[in-house]
Amino acid sequence: MAAQAGYSINVNDPGLITLVNKLQDVFTTVGVQNPIDLPQIAVVGSQSSGKSSVLENIVGRDFLPRGTGIVTRRPLILQLINRSAPNPHQNQVKLENGVNGDVKTTDKENNAEEWGEFLHIPGQKFHDFGKIREEIVKETESKTGRNAGISPAPINLRIYSPNVLTLTLVDLPGLTKVPVGDQPRDIERQIKDMVLKQIQKPNAIILAVTAANTDLANSDGLKLAREVDPEGQRTIGVLTKVDLMDDGTDVVDILAGRIIPLRLGYVPVVNRGQRDIENKRAISSALENEKNFFENHKAYRNKASYCGTPYLARKLNMILMMHIKNTLPDIKARISSSLQKYSAELGQLGESMLGSASNIVQIITEFCTEYRTVLDGNNQEISSVELSGGARISFVFHELYSNGVKAVDPFDYVKDVDIRVLLYNSSGSSPALFVGTTAFENIVKKEIKRLEDPSLKCVSLVYDELVRILAQLLNKPLFRRYPALKEKLHAVVISFYKKVLEPTNKLVKDLVAMEACYINTGHPDFLNGHRAMAIVNERHNASKPTQVDPKTGKPLPASAIPPRSASPDLPPDSGSGFFGSFFVSKNKKKMAAMDAPPPQLKASGTLSEKEAQEVEVIKLLINSYFGITRRTMIDMVPKAIMLSLVQYTKDEMQRELLEQMYRTNEIDDLLKESEHTVRRRKECQQMVESLTKASEIVSQVQ
Repeated sequence: MAAQAGYSINVNDPGLITLVNKLQDVFTTVGVQNPIDLPQIAVVGSQSSGKSSVLENIVGRDFLPRGTGIVTRRPLILQLINRSAPNPHQNQVKLENGVNGDVKTTDKENNAEEWGEFLHIPGQKFHDFGKIREEIVKETESKTGRNAGISPAPINLRIYSPNVLTLTLVDLPGLTKVPVGDQPRDIERQIKDMVLKQIQKPNAIILAVTAANTDLANSDGLKLAREVDPEGQRTIGVLTKVDLMDDGTDVVDILAGRIIPLRLGYVPVVNRGQRDIENKRAISSALENEKNFFENHKAYRNKASYCGTPYLARKLNMILMMHIKNTLPDIKARISSSLQKYSAELGQLGESMLGSASNIVQIITEFCTEYRTVLDGNNQEISSVELSGGARISFVFHELYSNGVKAVDPFDYVKDVDIRVLLYNSSGSSPALFVGTTAFENIVKKEIKRLEDPSLKCVSLVYDELVRILAQLLNKPLFRRYPALKEKLHAVVISFYKKVLEPTNKLVKDLVAMEACYINTGHPDFLNGHRAMAIVNERHNASKPTQVDPKTGKPLPASAIPPRSASPDLPPDSGSGFFGSFFVSKNKKKMAAMDAPPPQLKASGTLSEKEAQEVEVIKLLINSYFGITRRTMIDMVPKAIMLSLVQYTKDEMQRELLEQMYRTNEIDDLLKESEHTVRRRKECQQMVESLTKASEIVSQVQ
C-alpha cells in the first residue's frame, strides 16, 4: 500500500473509536435510524474543494468515485482500522521510507495486509480498492438510480490496514450552487439539508474543507459550519491547494487564527492535481511531494510538522478519541433511557393475537369491566383537572337538568287575561261561586307537559356522555392496534345504546304523562284553595288606604266611611256586572237596544277588582302545584335514566358484545393488526435489539 510519510505505528489505544464504530454498525445493520448522537467527524466542502483527495490521502488509496457533478450522492461512513502487520519491522520500514507504492491492488497475495469491507456485504473482503470504488457506485445507484439524485441512507465502509490510524469519517455530498444536467432543480437545498442534519448534532466534529486559493470568507463548508457552530468550538479547517496559491501569498494568517478563528485550528495540505490523478500518480509519491513542499516553503518550513496529511490524520485521531472519551457517559445514559423507552412501547404493542378466539372474550371482558369502572368512578386514572366518566353524568342530572327544569316558568305563556277567560269558560252558563277547579287543572296540565322537552334533553345529554366514554375507552393503544376490532366494537356499542335509548325516552315521557294525568290536590305540600284565598285577601286589605278622622287622627270604622258619589251618567252598578270586562258601553241608547253579542267576544285588558283577586288565587295554586311537580321530576327523571339507560348498559353490555362479536368466522378479521402497528412493532423490536447490543458494547468500557 501507499505509505504515508510521517505516520507512527505507536498510536494511542484505538478502543474508543472502535467502540463507536461498533455502535454505528449495530444501528446500520439493524436498519433503524440511530437514536443516539454518536461522536463522528463529518467532512463538509464544496464540490471543487478537494474533499475526496483529502480522504484518499488519509487512507493512502484511490477508492472514491471520480467524475463531474455530484459524485458522492450518499453519506459514506468511512471507518479506518489500524491493524498490526504480520512483520512489524517490515511494516515500519514501509511507513518510514514511503515505499510499496507499486503494489498491485488486484493481487490478493501481494496485498494481504489491507482490505475493505462493506457492512451491506458482511464477510466479503475487497483487497482490490478499484472494486471498492465500483461497489460504492453500485450501492449508490441502488438507492438513487443513475440520475444525479441523492439519498440520506449511508454506506458503511471499513478499511483494515497497518498503514492507517484508527479513525472514523463521514464523507458528505459536496455543496453545489447551480443544478447541472439532470440534477434536480432543488439540489442545493437537498444537499444542504442532508449536510445540516449531520453536522447540527452536538457530538459531530465538523471537518470543513476549503481551497486555499479562494477567499476564505466565501467558503461554503465554513459558512455552513458556522450556522450550527457559530463559535467554532467543534470545527476544524482543512486548507487544500496550498501549492496553487499565487506567488507571495500564503495561509499563515489563517493558521494563526487571524481571519476566521477555529478552536481546533486549521491544517494545510497538498493534494494530487487532476493531471496526477489521470496519470495515476501513486499517493505515496504525492505524500512525499507534500512533505517536501512544506519543509522547503519559506512560509511553512518552520511549522512543517503541523502541516500535511499525516499530521491531519494524527490530529483527527486524537480529537475524535478525546471527544468520544468526554461524551461516553452521556452516550451510556442515552442508550439506557432509549432502551427503556422502546422496551416499554414494545410491551404496549404486545404480541400479535391473530387466530386466538379466547383473546376476543378477554378483550370484551376487560372493556366491559373498564366501562363499569369509569361510570362508577373507580378507575385508577382519575383526573384532578376535569370531570370525567360518571361524574359528568352526575353534572348533567344535578346541574344542567335541575336548572333547566327550574327555569320553566308556568306563567311564561299564560297571562292574567288568559286565566280570566279560562275562569269564565270553565264556569259554563252558571257563574262560579268559588274559584274554578277546572281552570286550575287545565292550566297546570299544560304547564306540566312543558317539562317533557328538558327531560328528553337530559336523556340525550346522558346518551352523549356514554358515547364520550366509549370514545375514551376505544382510544387505548390496544384498539389502535386492531382497527377492525375497534370499528366493530364501536358499531355494536352505538347500536346497543340506540336500542336502549328508545325505551328510556318512553319511560321519561310516561313520567311526565303520569304527572299531567292526575292532579293530586291532596298532596301535603299543596297550597289549598282556602289558604290561597286567605293570602289574597290579606294582600288586598293591606293594599287599601286607611281613612282617618281628621280631628283625632284615628282610623275610621268601615261604617263611618261615606259612600262614593255615583256617576251622573251611569247607574252606580254600570260596568260592574259579571261580564263587565267583556262589555262596557258609555251610551245608554246602545245599552237599551240590547244588540246581539259580537262573533268574537274577548275580554278587555283591564281586570276588575274581583277578577284580579280570582286570577291571583289561581296563580298561587298553579305556582304551588307546579313547584311540587318540578321537584318530583328533578328527582324521578335521573332515576329513570339511570335505570333504563346507564345501569342497563352496565349490566347487559358484555352479553350484547359477546352475542354480536364472538363469531368464529370473523375473529381473524377482527384481530388483524393495522399496518402501522405491524411496522411499529418491527421497528421497536429492531430498536430494542440494536440498543441491547449497544448497551452490551458500552458496558465493556469502564
